[in-house]
Amino acid sequence: MSTTAELLKGAAELFPDEVVTSAHVRHLDLPFGAGRFALITLDNGFDHTKPTTFGPQSLANLNAAIDQVEQEALAGSIVGAGITGKPFIFAVGADLKGVELLKNHDEALAIGKGGHDVFKRLAALAVPSFAYYNGAAMGGGVEVGLHCTYRTVSKAIPAFSLPEVFLGLVPGWGGCALLPNLIGAERAISVIIENSLNQNRQLKGKQVFELGIADAIFEGADFLEQSLLWTANVLNGTTEVVRDEIDRGDAWDAAVAKGRSIADSKVHGAAPAAYRALDIIAAAKDGDLQAGFDAEDTALADLIMGGELRSGIYAFNLVQKRGKRPAGAPDKSLARPVTKVGVVGAGLMASQLALLFLRRLEVPVVLTDIDQERVDKGVGYVHAEIQKLLGKGRINQDKANRLTALVTGVLDKAEGFADADFIIEAVFEEMSVKQKVFAEVEAVAPAHAILATNTSSLSVSEMASKLQHPERVVGFHFFNPVAILPLLEIVRGEQTDDASLATAFGVAKKLKKTAVLTKDAPAFVVNRILTRFMGEIQNVIDEGTPVVTAEKAIEPLGLPMSPLVLLELVGPAIGLHVSETLNRSFPERFTVSPNLAAVVKAGKRGFYVYNAENGFKPELDPEVAALLVQGDSVLTEEQVRDRVLDAVAQEIGLMLEEGVVAEAQDIDLCLITGAGWPFHLGGITPYLDREGVSERVNGKKFLAPGTASVPA
Repeated sequence: MSTTAELLKGAAELFPDEVVTSAHVRHLDLPFGAGRFALITLDNGFDHTKPTTFGPQSLANLNAAIDQVEQEALAGSIVGAGITGKPFIFAVGADLKGVELLKNHDEALAIGKGGHDVFKRLAALAVPSFAYYNGAAMGGGVEVGLHCTYRTVSKAIPAFSLPEVFLGLVPGWGGCALLPNLIGAERAISVIIENSLNQNRQLKGKQVFELGIADAIFEGADFLEQSLLWTANVLNGTTEVVRDEIDRGDAWDAAVAKGRSIADSKVHGAAPAAYRALDIIAAAKDGDLQAGFDAEDTALADLIMGGELRSGIYAFNLVQKRGKRPAGAPDKSLARPVTKVGVVGAGLMASQLALLFLRRLEVPVVLTDIDQERVDKGVGYVHAEIQKLLGKGRINQDKANRLTALVTGVLDKAEGFADADFIIEAVFEEMSVKQKVFAEVEAVAPAHAILATNTSSLSVSEMASKLQHPERVVGFHFFNPVAILPLLEIVRGEQTDDASLATAFGVAKKLKKTAVLTKDAPAFVVNRILTRFMGEIQNVIDEGTPVVTAEKAIEPLGLPMSPLVLLELVGPAIGLHVSETLNRSFPERFTVSPNLAAVVKAGKRGFYVYNAENGFKPELDPEVAALLVQGDSVLTEEQVRDRVLDAVAQEIGLMLEEGVVAEAQDIDLCLITGAGWPFHLGGITPYLDREGVSERVNGKKFLAPGTASVPA
């Protein structure tokens, strides 16, 4: 039987590039004569921008520190032991770079077992153990603290979570077994399942305390000092820690059932991680922690060797790394400063853009439109949103006053844009309208000003073709809702120069958006793929497949919403417009559905109605059903799914051939950040590779082996 040290040594050899976390032990005398205390500090030697992680060597270092503390506890030379992190960071869990390298089930099992063997020693010490969550704590960082006898948390913590399910794992170092036994199944499932599947929602320090994860909460400024005072009082018996009794009856089972319904609503059974976590939580009801740890080891190893996790890590790396260093962006030194922004249009999209530029750049923003009423409405919207931020305590009165003063509206473009550096149009999606607007703006804007278009499908080059300086026109396509979806497709027209493009990327970074460079091709990336995807669904409905069959066919992908619910969100008229644009460019692949046209003509907002009697579940609107003219070709769910996925794989293959983006990775990044496609799909190309669709359609996989799959 391998010892923990041998397990970790073997794992460390597989992972020579680990950023190693040290575990320093220092001793101090607690106040109030409480006795000598050992404090372990986790630190990887970098500042807070490189958070502390647990790779195999890091776990070995912590194991060695616990060896020392264990001996001191047995010798009676210490009264307690604590663990904390470097400034602003406690620890953020397993090092995912190491997980990517694992090639077989035994290696994966060793990682789970190694973590458990080290962490559970904190619970087995001959003296009480304390975790001091001083900064960001995620995954294994949270779990190491759960093994301690007591926990304190800083009010200043910005992020605390068990995000494993989000990535395609389970909390595998004690989280699934310990957390429900500490705070009850319902609260634990909220943290492990619900928060993870809600785009990895984070807890703040106050919530950590209110949930019962921490026994005490202190201000960030003197957090460790206050925690040690509290520790002394606990050890002296002055402070008694009382925890809520855990309901191990029907409430536990009801919580697990609720967790399964949350998982079903989010991933529709398409990704296994949430269900594996719920199985372990269900079994933890009897309080047998070791059985729970063993189940975590097995689940962890199974999931590490599965495609969903590899896709999840791939997606995580795309968002965290590629998303921050966009492929093909010009040298940032070419970017020009932006000290004033102009917005053409004052409708809802334009007003949302004005608010975003105002909040992120904090420079003057001026809106124009065709009449005073529209201008006033647009400025009024921005002012009202600033008041909402003030009301929620997100900004103070001073900042609210400053932002309010920075946004104005005028009718005269010459007055508004004469000193603007960046002007974006968000007017009606019609080429002649946009060309006219740009001609008017060019006549009054300074020579260096960037002219940006928020078009979703029209040619940026054609839009710029009649201007004297087409080189300063750039596509700047946001996704609705602007405040929530991170993607910004930056489109290079045929004439766009490097300085204009660099300025656009510089602005995107300040807006905190994920920018992806795309070629000026019809509908760019997201809308082109989604229109092909939706078009194929629409085709099978038009040909005769029932709406419910077409919708259910896509459920195994675990998308955030069904195709027709997405159409409702986008708006059928916009969906129709984009399909018409793409049909003009690629008539052999993009159809214009007569049924969709009929729905738009009838002024319907979508295919569904929602009412209280059926719990607001989508039901086919009888008026829409009456409009549908269908053929007699009825497909099965599997046939629909194959047809839709084949179409998407074909379209992505063609887009890569055309050079719409640099690589398949950019397609995936766009779908994750612009359409909310799940991490367990890795966007889409890892899923198409895994399911054999890529090779069936294009004769080859999109990604190199091991990129989003288990390495050979």
